[in-house]
Amino acid sequence: MNSMRTTFRNNLKQYMMLVALVALVIAFQVLTKGVLLKPMNVSNLIFQNAYVVILAVGMLLCILTGGNIDLSVGSVVALIGACAGTFIITWGWNPHLAILICLGIGLLIGMWQGFWIAYVRIPAFIVTLSGMLVFRGLTLIVLSGLTLAPFPPAYLAYSTGYVPDLFPALQLLGVRNTTSLLAGIFIAIIFCVTQIMGYLGRKNKGYAVESIWALILKMAVISPAVIWLFYILASYRGIPMVLIIVGIVLLAYSYFTSHTVMGRHLYALGGNEKAARLSGVKTKRMLFLAYVNMAFLAAVAGIVFAARLNSASPQAGQSFELDAIGACFLGGASAYGGVGTVGGTLIGALFMGVLNNGMSIMGISSNVQQVVKGLVLLLAVAADVISKNKLPFNIPRFGRRDLKGQQTVESSSN
Repeated sequence: MNSMRTTFRNNLKQYMMLVALVALVIAFQVLTKGVLLKPMNVSNLIFQNAYVVILAVGMLLCILTGGNIDLSVGSVVALIGACAGTFIITWGWNPHLAILICLGIGLLIGMWQGFWIAYVRIPAFIVTLSGMLVFRGLTLIVLSGLTLAPFPPAYLAYSTGYVPDLFPALQLLGVRNTTSLLAGIFIAIIFCVTQIMGYLGRKNKGYAVESIWALILKMAVISPAVIWLFYILASYRGIPMVLIIVGIVLLAYSYFTSHTVMGRHLYALGGNEKAARLSGVKTKRMLFLAYVNMAFLAAVAGIVFAARLNSASPQAGQSFELDAIGACFLGGASAYGGVGTVGGTLIGALFMGVLNNGMSIMGISSNVQQVVKGLVLLLAVAADVISKNKLPFNIPRFGRRDLKGQQTVESSSN
């Protein structure tokens, strides 16, 4: 029990957000009279929030470098969509070639912004604010203020299609897509196996490990949740193709941040840049790569979002940076850098997605939704600041006594 309490205390923010996510889902399920968790709406939730998850993972790496954010991601999403529309719809290029070129444009954008941030040392806020204006203007220039539509099926298949049922004969089980159900069971088994192997590996190396009961509880909660999700998807049209893209991004970046040297260097950079540099970390290169990666993932999100709209719109990407930043901070990323996980970011993105979808189903206006999301973001950052006792003003704190037994006054300062 002590080990379980220690594990819970060390991951308090992430567990609190997970509990808050479950509570939010239950609340909206009741308020929407069961509409939220209908199979069709769950599938729509995945389509609607895939870009948020992709952007949030990239934003996490920027925040890890020291609390920096990228304000230009929404404009990059719009520009990439505009380029894809021009290449494919206007010029008639091959969709696969156009996608590769769009990803290359994303890398060039990241190198442009990363150079000014990492090597010229202009604050990331200024560089990405400039990028937000520049790339939005380029979007309007490329599209001439018009919307291009529709995209061909070969382009839409990557982001709007579904994985076909490979075992139609098994539909006697009562679901429309047994491939989805079997995939959920397989993923749950793989999750349990990897958790057990990781636990045993850490224990054999003498690392501090969580309680075996905490491990069992984690598997007992997450595995059924995964199977339930894929069962819901199986009851509709199966696994959305975009879910595979999101899954690859989550797995790749989770491994990168947790099991690679560069991932550890990224956390070291955010924890203390000077100490990391003196320890041999190439801090400028890591900062540069973080913004190159952010623009690349923004390009991926732009391709996904353009397919979702089935059009290239000059208004695409509005306020996407808010959703990505909010997802990171809600998922436990620190406003000071060096703290945050891909899993926590996923929880934060799901929270924002359910919040958006639930309010939309209830008919709440977009203006009110912006107010709610802004307040949620403020509270998330405030919780992080307060938890670190780094308040922006002095507050007297009483309680420690000096050697003579007199009570002394401590003050917290920024």
